[in-house]
Amino acid sequence: MIRVAIIEDDPATIDLLRSAIEPAENIEIAAVARNVMTGVKLIAAGGYDVLLCDLGLPDGSGIALIRESATRYPAADVIVITIFADQAKVLDSIKAGARGYLLKDEQFADCVEGIREIRRGGSPISPIIARQLLLQIHPATRATIAPLKEGLSPRELEILNLLARGFSNIEIGELISISKLTVGTHVKNIYRKLEVNSRSEAVFEASSRGIMNAH
Repeated sequence: MIRVAIIEDDPATIDLLRSAIEPAENIEIAAVARNVMTGVKLIAAGGYDVLLCDLGLPDGSGIALIRESATRYPAADVIVITIFADQAKVLDSIKAGARGYLLKDEQFADCVEGIREIRRGGSPISPIIARQLLLQIHPATRATIAPLKEGLSPRELEILNLLARGFSNIEIGELISISKLTVGTHVKNIYRKLEVNSRSEAVFEASSRGIMNAH
């Protein structure tokens, strides 16, 4: 049985993780914490094989928790789950002891396989994150990345920044006075131009290319 602990402040994300993990065979959720303060207690209590840890917690950074877990329980694996597109955090979290790094998407269907993979000795890392790691380790590689075939329009950049701040399509439509269907069309165009398949990847790719600032 693989025991999983979760440190995540967003209730919707916790529900998605529960929905993906609880039906899985031989995997159970052992504990959940929603901030750094309760995360410290969760780690002190131990009893987990895999820690899923968000980086952006309301009372601090998850990187300190990753480091604490890696120090106390080197046999336990840590997978970062985050929507943050700050490239510096990628390397910092892995230096702290994370062995996997997954961007938050609209669903977490792949997280169960990520948990199994990391216990087999693998390192589940989103492809876009892996590329960013290569860019940080070998900056010259950046020059080999082809420019976008078609740039983002001002409206698409506006919507992308709102996506990065966590707004839904409906909320974005209300904020900029367009229909949610029109927002959806813009989002699809953003994905197509950035050659990604989710909002997390879109935010990360745009930040990696310097198209927008990370939020």
